[in-house]
Amino acid sequence: MKRVILVNLLILLTFAGIFYWADEKKQVELALAEREEGAAEAKPDVETAGSANVKEDGGQKEEPQEDYIRWVDFGVSKFALSEAYEYDRDTYGTKEHIGWIDLLAYTASMTGGVFDDDQAVCKYMEQMQEKIRRGEDLEKAAEGLEYFPYYQEAYGAVLGGMVGEYEIQVPMGDDGKQKKWEKRYGLKAFSPIAKGFPYADYDDFGVSRSYGYKRNHLGHDMMGQIGTPITAVESGYVEAIGWNQYGGWRIGIRSFDRKRYYYYAHLRQGFPYQSGLKEGSVVLAGDVIGYMGHTGYSTTEDVNNIEETHLHFGMELIFDESQKDGDNEIWIDCYQLVRFLYRNQSKTVRDKKTKEWKRVYQMKDPAAEAYERTLDYSMYP
Repeated sequence: MKRVILVNLLILLTFAGIFYWADEKKQVELALAEREEGAAEAKPDVETAGSANVKEDGGQKEEPQEDYIRWVDFGVSKFALSEAYEYDRDTYGTKEHIGWIDLLAYTASMTGGVFDDDQAVCKYMEQMQEKIRRGEDLEKAAEGLEYFPYYQEAYGAVLGGMVGEYEIQVPMGDDGKQKKWEKRYGLKAFSPIAKGFPYADYDDFGVSRSYGYKRNHLGHDMMGQIGTPITAVESGYVEAIGWNQYGGWRIGIRSFDRKRYYYYAHLRQGFPYQSGLKEGSVVLAGDVIGYMGHTGYSTTEDVNNIEETHLHFGMELIFDESQKDGDNEIWIDCYQLVRFLYRNQSKTVRDKKTKEWKRVYQMKDPAAEAYERTLDYSMYP
């Protein structure tokens, strides 16, 4: 009886092996066929409003929609951001200069928007740099890259206001108490957490949330201490301020080019904002705008229903105004961007009388020159 069972098992194993290797052979053949058919340029997952204008029979709809980007998967690494930025800054004003957005767009065109391989990032950035050194202009250097314009526009929407010319106060003298104005070209965006205040974070974009309704987390949480000064990442104007049952006390700041909406939520109970801040106020990058807390998850104002003290920081991209509060909102993963911005934190000091924190070194941003900043931060276009 045992011999019969053993023989049957051997027969079953033999047939299983035959089917397994037949399937493996098929998979290998398919992989080789796909490799032979591979495109010369990696293709991103691109969707624009205009792509919805084709009928099932191949014809055009009578009323085509306006063509604008409807989705951006921003996967640029801290390493790539740093490499592109430093080349941009160091070559500014020379014939070899390339803007960091163009460098990143070129690299993304070659990798399909994937920035996991640092060696590949360096390879393609150096490739473009060499083309410019040989005298090619940007159009010639990116010739044949079908998705370069897409990445250029998408990454421009994310990073467009972060690098440029500006003026800032710097310390002078042995004690550093005196200041002087200095003109610079470089990073004029700041980390959302003021200098000297500890925080912890991780890549939490897209994790589930359940309060109110089931949804994904469309921001980046930075855990810290109650009262930590929160600073504006980019210059802009306050578009929203006040209570929201999900975000608690929150501030929404729109960039001057209207392509970015910065969202700062769960601010401190009782004293969430810098005094004088209101809807329409103009703020400069590095200004203290509020204080970390754990308000939210309540229809009643000024309630602490968030378990852990943290800043919820988010960035929404707006290519068409219909996207701002519609069904096609574009929120990006800010984790790598925040890691990059850590290199530029705003130094703050506490006013003993008002108990508020204010920046130590003032800034002049050309992007804000069209607006008048008064003592109460009011905006007058």
